[in-house]
Amino acid sequence: MRPQGLWRFLGLNKRSSTRCFLPAGPGRQSIRNLTSAPRVPDFAFAFDIDGVLLRSSKPIPGAAESLALLKREGIPFILLTNGGGKHETERVAEISEKLQVPLDADVIIQSHSPFAEMVQGTETQSALENKRVLVVGGDGNRCREVAERYGFQNVVTPGDIFMANSSIWPFSKPFSDYYKTFARPLSHTGDATDPTKGLKVDAVLVFNDPRDWALDAHIIVDLLLSSQGALGTLSEKNGRTDLPNRGYQQDGQPPIYFSNPDLWWAAAYSLPRLGQGGFREALEGTWSAITGGPSKGVELQKTVIGKPSQGTYEYAENQLLRNRARAFGFNSPNPLRNVYMVGDNPESDIRGANSYRSAHDSQWHSILVRTGVYLGGEPAWTPKTIANDVLKAVEWGLQHSKWQPR
Repeated sequence: MRPQGLWRFLGLNKRSSTRCFLPAGPGRQSIRNLTSAPRVPDFAFAFDIDGVLLRSSKPIPGAAESLALLKREGIPFILLTNGGGKHETERVAEISEKLQVPLDADVIIQSHSPFAEMVQGTETQSALENKRVLVVGGDGNRCREVAERYGFQNVVTPGDIFMANSSIWPFSKPFSDYYKTFARPLSHTGDATDPTKGLKVDAVLVFNDPRDWALDAHIIVDLLLSSQGALGTLSEKNGRTDLPNRGYQQDGQPPIYFSNPDLWWAAAYSLPRLGQGGFREALEGTWSAITGGPSKGVELQKTVIGKPSQGTYEYAENQLLRNRARAFGFNSPNPLRNVYMVGDNPESDIRGANSYRSAHDSQWHSILVRTGVYLGGEPAWTPKTIANDVLKAVEWGLQHSKWQPR
């Protein structure tokens, strides 16, 4: 999808916020002070989380000090992550507790946060509020719960489908006890002889890294090969050379959305681990083997958001501007001139910041830290600077903006 199309998909102009980046209570006095204070920063920060602030849920040295410093100075920041799997309020509460720095939910943007815009629909996707959506990924029932809090009214998971008919992928039977803990009964699961009785899925939303790759991939492939998104059917258009994409995904199959393109992420293990991007690559390889792939003129038609996409950075900048306006007033004399993106992944954080073109004329500067995915050497995307850790990155940004902490 072209950047402008993704902008429309994200529905950025529809979203509003009444919160600021400072906490309620005493922070409100701080807002009043900052509004009248002469020092209004014309810059802000954006931080990745895993590998920058936390690693395997443990604080990285300097992370708490960095956020506390910015809060004390009244400098806006957001947490821009390709992670997810939990609601924003839950995730920010956990980060606040781990870092011992109070944070408001409006400072965090997760990979799947833009999916909330699809409940009421966008210019490129009709409203999904009352449609059946397959939510994929995450631990147990958490992503379903997030989707329902976003406003989706009819959410199913691969676990629901498996427990209703385990023959859909018999090799997942060892996980039956796991699926029993959250699966919900389905009224029908698919009838190959009568598509009208099939479980019709209207969209596939990959919220987070899948746990049972084989089951999830098989159900997604079944839906992409189906007629009208009815599970257990096969479209007669598949393979037709007289149709676009050789007839694949030309028969009312559900669109598929991925929230995170990252191939790697920094976990507790000494080497990076495969992320949602690894699952997508595996799915695309399987799809190519089934359909003939690009050599036969077939592609997997999909939408991928998350860093480094233009749309995700647009979404992030708009959130920064809303937070900043709430803190300093809507008529602040100082526009947002610089944003410092601090990340550990050259392919997402650095590439995204380097490639982003702001509609508000702000300049995004990439800072690569050595505490996560990046292990040294020549990065795939060259950052503005490389810092040993997040605290050094913040210090560099303050110096670059000629800001003297009080």
